[in-house]
Order: sequence, then C-alpha cells, then structure tokens
Amino acid sequence: MSSNISQSYPYSSETEAQRAATIAELVAANDALGAKLAEESTPLEPTERSWTWRCRIPGCGGILHAAGYARDRHAVYVVCDRCAGTFLR
Repeated sequence: MSSNISQSYPYSSETEAQRAATIAELVAANDALGAKLAEESTPLEPTERSWTWRCRIPGCGGILHAAGYARDRHAVYVVCDRCAGTFLR
C-alpha cells in the first residue's frame, strides 16, 4: 500500500477528554502553536470520540490529534503530539 493511501485511514481514536487534554498540553508547551491554532482554525464541536492519524513527516512517529476545523478549507485541522506540526485532514 502506498503511503498516500495509508495516510487516508485513521490510526486510532480517542475520547473528547483525551483529545482536549493533549491539545491543551501542546499549546502550553509551544506559545506559537496557540496563536497559530487561533488564527487558522475554529473550535471543534464536542463529540464522544475523535480520530487520530500517524504524523506524515518521515521519522517523526507522532500522532495527529484533531485541534479544530480549518478556517478557509473544508478539513479538520490536526496537530502532531511529537513535532507540533500542523496539517489538514
């Protein structure tokens, strides 16, 4: 399976509490990330579970967590818990 196809499928899922806690920890650890999320995304609607994906940066191995909806595109805005990279899913 090519990497483009495998990146389309979720890795796992997490509860709303786990997702919110992870995003809060990432924002607290990286001041610029909080500003970037506020500028480029809108808040998610609360759900019971959210999908997670593997980070697409080679060698990172982190997990992408939903942080909001992209402001100017129809996509979920995600943040990596290891490299703090942001992506659209």
